[in-house]
Amino acid sequence: MNTELHDRRGFLKQSVLTSLAGLVGTDIVFAENMPKNYVPLALDEGLKGKHADMIVLSDKPWNVETPPHLLNDAVTPIDRMFIRNNGLVPEEKIDPNTWTLTIKGESVKAPKTYKLSDLKSKFKTYTYQLVLECGGNGRSGFVPQTSGNQWDQGAVSCAEWTGVRLKDILNDVGLKEDAVYIGYYGKDLHPSRDASKVVISRGVPIKKALEDETLIAWAVNGQEIPMMHGFPLRLVVGGWPASVSGKWLHTIAVRNKEHDGAKMDGHSYRIPRQPIQPGEKLAETPENYQIIESMPVRSLITSPQSGAMIDFGKTLTIGGHTWAGDLAVKELHVSIDYGATWQKASLQTPKNRLAWQQWSAQIQFPKKGYYEVWARATDSQGASQPMVIPAWNPGGYLNNTCHRIAVKVVG
Repeated sequence: MNTELHDRRGFLKQSVLTSLAGLVGTDIVFAENMPKNYVPLALDEGLKGKHADMIVLSDKPWNVETPPHLLNDAVTPIDRMFIRNNGLVPEEKIDPNTWTLTIKGESVKAPKTYKLSDLKSKFKTYTYQLVLECGGNGRSGFVPQTSGNQWDQGAVSCAEWTGVRLKDILNDVGLKEDAVYIGYYGKDLHPSRDASKVVISRGVPIKKALEDETLIAWAVNGQEIPMMHGFPLRLVVGGWPASVSGKWLHTIAVRNKEHDGAKMDGHSYRIPRQPIQPGEKLAETPENYQIIESMPVRSLITSPQSGAMIDFGKTLTIGGHTWAGDLAVKELHVSIDYGATWQKASLQTPKNRLAWQQWSAQIQFPKKGYYEVWARATDSQGASQPMVIPAWNPGGYLNNTCHRIAVKVVG
């Protein structure tokens, strides 16, 4: 191989080629000729391991949405979990046997580092079903359009995560009394590939960090966490924007102030403290913007798929999921007359706190024709989903308007 060409084009390292071959599932023939940063079509077109009907919103970085009808399972299968990446997937070869997690920061008594094997052997293991939802889920509904991935309704999952409680690790390390926040650091790459830039480093108040369900996880649905979802270690914080659930986790900083990492400033994952006009410019200061914490009440119709046809006189069984951030859902209603009247649905209790709840209803249609079925959830504090798009905000966050599907009654 021409040395000059090799230097100029920057061919991939063997460790990266090996990782790509693992993702593709077989040897990549002529891989030694592959230029740096090139992505094989097998990944570019299919994202090995994802369902074929998933919707790719972007590929640098990967952002992939799940159509609602693919979310009908009580526990979201791995191949149907939405993907939200702010940066690029790590290109280095990751060996879970040498991976470490370091706890440090102003508010720890002394920094401490754990191997993955230490976490598995030293602490009790827990498994929880936890809702992870992108703060921008529903962004495509805002007018005028905001920046960012134009998620429809499917940037959400409720998988079964296994790991150790963050509270147990922090208790082992020892916290100072001034601890108020935690922030995470992962191995994801900045899109510029500048190793000096941190693409995202978010966090949560210490109270949320110390909840039982806040996990340092190494498995999802009983399997190793896939690379796209944070292999080999991920912070999982249910009920809050999924951006606080850091992937490829290697460090947690315990802070004596609000964490000030990447994507914690401006209007990133923040909404205006007061309503503003659609399209209005607002100075991006803490006085004007508040951090998104618990996600609002929301529901999905996952069965049948929108566009369903049913014979007149037959009963339609409809169902889906509902969740409410840190809260539980108290009631769910459906409507076939654009919200003029509502029918109460059957609602199940969640598997555990911060898991979603399944619901179902039986619907009779009065005559043949086109209908829209709406679902509206009400949380345990009495807040209900709006029937119209909620207040506009520059980041396109927290659109929890009622989910709707189209049904045609024929016969």
